[in-house]
Order: sequence, then C-alpha cells, then structure tokens
Amino acid sequence: MAYQPIQNYGLIGDLHTAALVGMNGSIDWLCFPAFDSPSVFGALLDDKKAGRFQISPRADNITHKQFYWPDSNVLVTRFLSPDGVGEITDFMPVDEPASWHGKHQLIRRVTVVRGSLAFQMICQPAFNYARDQHRVTSCDQGVVFHSANLTLALSTKVPLKVHATGEVSAEFTLHENETATFLLHQVASDAGCGEGLTDTEAQTLFESTVRYWRRWISKCTYVGRWRETVYRSALVLKLLTYEPTGAIVAAPTCSLPENIGGGRNWDYRYTWIRDAAFTLYAFMRIGFTEEAARFIDWLEARTHELAPDGSLHIMYGIDGRHNLSEEILDHLEGYRGSRPVRIGNGAYNQHQIDIYGELLDSIYLYNKYGTPISHALWKEVRRMLEWVCENWQGKDYGIWEVRGEPQHFVYSKLMCWVALDRGLRLAEKRSFPADRDRWLKQRDAIYEDVLTHGWREKRQAFTQYYGSESLDAANLLMPLVFFMSPTDPSMVRTIDAIKSPFDQGGLMSNNLIYRYHPKSEVDGLEWDEGTFNMCTFWLVEAMTRAGRTDKRRLEEARLIFEGMLGYGSHLGLYGEETGPCGEALGNFPQALTHLALISAAFNLNRALDSNDQEWPGLQGTGKSEASRTQTKGTSK
Repeated sequence: MAYQPIQNYGLIGDLHTAALVGMNGSIDWLCFPAFDSPSVFGALLDDKKAGRFQISPRADNITHKQFYWPDSNVLVTRFLSPDGVGEITDFMPVDEPASWHGKHQLIRRVTVVRGSLAFQMICQPAFNYARDQHRVTSCDQGVVFHSANLTLALSTKVPLKVHATGEVSAEFTLHENETATFLLHQVASDAGCGEGLTDTEAQTLFESTVRYWRRWISKCTYVGRWRETVYRSALVLKLLTYEPTGAIVAAPTCSLPENIGGGRNWDYRYTWIRDAAFTLYAFMRIGFTEEAARFIDWLEARTHELAPDGSLHIMYGIDGRHNLSEEILDHLEGYRGSRPVRIGNGAYNQHQIDIYGELLDSIYLYNKYGTPISHALWKEVRRMLEWVCENWQGKDYGIWEVRGEPQHFVYSKLMCWVALDRGLRLAEKRSFPADRDRWLKQRDAIYEDVLTHGWREKRQAFTQYYGSESLDAANLLMPLVFFMSPTDPSMVRTIDAIKSPFDQGGLMSNNLIYRYHPKSEVDGLEWDEGTFNMCTFWLVEAMTRAGRTDKRRLEEARLIFEGMLGYGSHLGLYGEETGPCGEALGNFPQALTHLALISAAFNLNRALDSNDQEWPGLQGTGKSEASRTQTKGTSK
C-alpha cells in the first residue's frame, strides 16, 4: 500500500490521544493510551511494518469522500461505487457512561446505505513503534492482542481470521442498511475481548459523542465571515488537548517531514511554552474560557518548577515532565523514505529567551480577560523577570529552534521586551510589589537595542538577527504584541520586504510565506522546506492592523487569507507547512497554524466590519454581522 498524502487524513480523538484516518479507510497513526505514548498503528512512518487498521471495499472503481459529522469530531469516510455506497463512521467516545467498556475506545461502524458492498478488514498492530512483538488470542466475539506493556482487544461480531504474522483480517459483505461494528479498546493483560457492542450500544455512544462536541462548540462566540473554518480550527485545538492536565500538544504526530526525503523530522507531541500566548488568546477570543483556565493552570504548575536561577524549559511533556530526550528509530524508513525517524525532541533543553515574553503575555491576557492571578504565581513571575533582566543581552537559538550557532535573534529580544512590558502592566493593574524601576529601565533598553541593531538600513527592514541581512517572518509579530505601531514606516517597510518575492530575497511565494530564507544559514541543517502556514496567517494579521488606515492593505489581507484557506485539506485541516505543489508537509494537524488562523479570522473580520461602514463599496456583510453579534446571546 502506497503512502497516503499527509493532507488525506482526518483526525479523531478522546482528549487523551488521537488517530489519523485516511481517505482509504486506514488508521495509520494511533499512539495509545496518550498522545506521547508509543504508537500502535504507525504506517505513516513505515508503510510495511509499523502497523495499520484498515477497512475498505474490495471493489474496483471506488470514489472516496470524507467529512465530519456537523459541528463534531466524528469522522465519516464514504465509498461510492456502481454496486453500492458504504461508509465508515470513526469516533472515540468522550462522554460515555461509566458502564461501557472503559476509557480509550476506538469505534468503527461500517454501514452500506445503498446497494451492497464487500469489505476487507486488516488490523495489524505494531506495538511500541514496531519494536515489541505481540501474540493474539481469540475469543467469542473478537481477539486480544498481548504485548509486553499494552493489551488491546478488538471486539466485533464479524468472524475474524488470525494470521501467524500477528495480524487479524476479515472479509464481509453488507447490504443496504446493514452495519458492522468494530471496537478497539484497552483491557487487562488477562482479560478477554468482552461481548463487543450491540447496534443499540454503538448508536448510543455515537449520539453521546456527537452531543458532546456540539455542546462544546456551541460555546464559541465567533459569528463572523469564516464561521465554519473557525469552528473546525477550534474543534482541532480541543482534540489536541490532554484532558488530565489541560496541556495542548503542538501536533498529534511525530517525524512527518518538512521536506520529503529530508531530515527535518521532529516530534511535536509535547507542549511548548511559546504556544501559551497564542493558545490563550485564541481560546479567549472565541469564548472558550474554561480551556484557557485549564491551560493557565498547567502553565502555573511549570512556573513552580523553575531552575534555581529562575529559568524555564522551552517545552514539557503533556504530564509536565522535563526530560524529552531525543531518540532515532533506525528500524523505521520514515514517511516516504524521510529519515531519520525521531521520537523525543532534542531542543527541549535549548536556551531560548523568547519564551518568557510568550508566557508573560499569556498570564497578562488571562489576568485581564479571565481570572485574576494569584500572589503565588506573581512571585514566580518576579523571579522570571529578574532572570530576563540578567540574560536578555545574550544569544539564543530562537523561535525556530535552530541547530546551528546561537545568535542575537531580533524576535528573541522582542519577546524579552514583551515579558518586561507585561510584567510592568500586571504590577500596575494589580498593585503587585515589583522592582518597577529596574524592569522599566531594562524594557526601554531592549527597545533601543532592537531599533539600533535589529534594523538594517540597507535592507529597509528588521532582520533575523543582529548583523544579518536576512528576513524572518517572526518579526511580523511586532505590531501584534504592540512593540511597533502597525503603521510605523519601519514596520510597513518590514512587511513589504517580507512580501517581496522569495527569489529576490523576500519570503513570499504565491502569497504564501516562508519562515526565513535559506541564505541566512542559521539552522545548521540542509535547507529544503515548504512555506510556513502560521507565518502566512501572521502576515494577514499584520496587514489587517496596518489596513485600518489603508484600504488597499486591508483588501490585500483578505485576498491572502482567502487564498490561504484554499490550501487547507478537504476537512479544513492544516499541517505545519505547504509544499511546492500545495501538499501538506510537517506534523499534522498543527495547533499553532490553527491558532494563527483563528486570530487572523477574528481580527480581519472585525476590521472589515469597521471598514464596511466607512467604505460601503467593500465586499462583505459587515452590518449584518455586527447586528448578529449584538443579538447572538438571545438567538442561540
């Protein structure tokens, strides 16, 4: 079986882990029982030996379609043929009663809605990234897969065939309105597979799962032009949330390549401190205050684990662990031959000073729009800000976690300014005790330092690091964090420089943005990657803010945003990057991309509403949207 394109997958999950389901009906990625557990199905990283769970028609001339049940994370994969129409409904119950078969259930319901279809099923687990052997025992309604550290049961009424290789298969035919159900769930090592699910039980679980997602998304307060797109991004972010701690993984996958056949293959199943501000902002902007509160609790726990000098790690495990040592899995060939396959992330102990700005911005936003922070948290904030005062002048590895030499990255200095600025604002707003004079002096010193050394007259732009002539899309965040006015001539020139063609030293290609140019030579790796999706959304937002006084920039921002939406998958999902042929690259789907989409959609919609009143000729539905916003509380 050939590798599926990355964008051909849909995501399901239960707020503990997630599975990727291909348009061909194959689950090619599932770590169990948590996001960062070893994989059980890993065909994404080795098509031959890393395991899959596939259900597909046996007929030829099949047309494939895939969609989510409305306002939910229940996925439907549909097969259309001259003989019949069948579909698989895949979901992982979130809100099931305690009387069901335990947590972490994967349910696959196969139904024929017209005619008849013959199906084949192959369940081929490969435990612990295909490193552990397993044995199979049969029971009345299914089989049990026994491995050293995990036992899973596959329960079904469909007769199963056990193979010597450790895989299980079945062939079955369904006629119109007939259904077959497969339940994969964790069991005790000495347990059987249970009785499976009756049709009534499966239907009840389906309905309760749909209700859960619909209840959750109904809290969304966004009613703008791109409602369905924002809803889908919000649902993705919720799927990437680890319920026990409130942490959000950067992506549910590891080692999907940033360029096919290359070595930029990283593990994103962890939580980055720098994601904090983007996460809090996106959730609170569209009404999800409970998720914001859970995440701030997770962040606060990390601030109580500072090193003796007051410093933080840049990322943590979803359970808060600090050690994320990187390991290479030599026995796996990687997605379409993209080696090495990595688990863990060697950047976890890098020195990256930008994270303090992102963390302080998130704490400031939560204190302002959520719940006032505690004095205990403020004491840890003071320790961190004292560390920033002592260390902001040093070099670091920056937002892109380069594996070359550290530099004086402009973005890192910018975020140190943000850290001190938000600390001062918090101290003022809450009358907290603070060394205000020192913080103010250091904040202003950073500002002068960035304007003196970060601006390059020859380039007419803020560049990637001090002394560099290369650009960095991260500098688009300057107006977003209120370091620069969006209409300041220096900022406008920086935006224009980034928007210049890639082959002329800019970062734009077909309205998509690269994070930086290969000529910068900062990352210590062979360069070949796609455009960074979140950077394109950052450009949209920077232009939106500049467009409040410039109609043409606002119109261009909308065109770029609408064009970027066209690069989403058939389900509205985004990976980290977009390749030269419009394909998804990198880990998938990526939280930061969806966070940036929500922020861009919110601010662009608001700017268009405002400008509709000033420029009636602008396309859009500003007045009606504004009216709906005012009445939303009573219409829901």
